[in-house]
Order: sequence, then structure tokens, then C-alpha cells
Amino acid sequence: MAEPVAETLLLLLEAYAAIGFLFAVAFVSAGAKRVDPQTIGSGLGFRLLLLPGVAAFWPLLLWRWIAKSGVAPEEENPHK
Repeated sequence: MAEPVAETLLLLLEAYAAIGFLFAVAFVSAGAKRVDPQTIGSGLGFRLLLLPGVAAFWPLLLWRWIAKSGVAPEEENPHK
């Protein structure tokens, strides 16, 4: 019984990683400058460094890319 559950979880993890990698390639080439204007003119090395993080956090970055909001939400805590 545990084997089908493990296989399903592994399949979901592989799908998440595959979608993340495809999104990361598109985001690093076109979307990064829209989310963060300071990345305009950055080199290939910098963009390659972004790939793993973008692939891991692709749902958040997709949401920011669609929302056209490159600015992170303002923190509202006393430690600011």
C-alpha cells in the first residue's frame, strides 16, 4: 500500500520540477526584468544563478509576473 503512495508523490514531485524548470527558462529570459527592473542588462552568469531558485519558487514568481507587481509586499512588523 505504501509503494503506490510513494510512486504518486514522486510523480507529483517530478511534475513540479519539470514545470518549474520550463517556467524558469522562460522567466529568466523574459520575466525577470518585468518583476525586478534591476535585472535589465544582467549577464548570462547571473541568469544561470537564478535558474534553481526560480524553478523551486515558480508558483510565487508566476503570480508576481502575472500581477505585474515586481515590488515585494510592504512588511508590517515592529522589526522593520
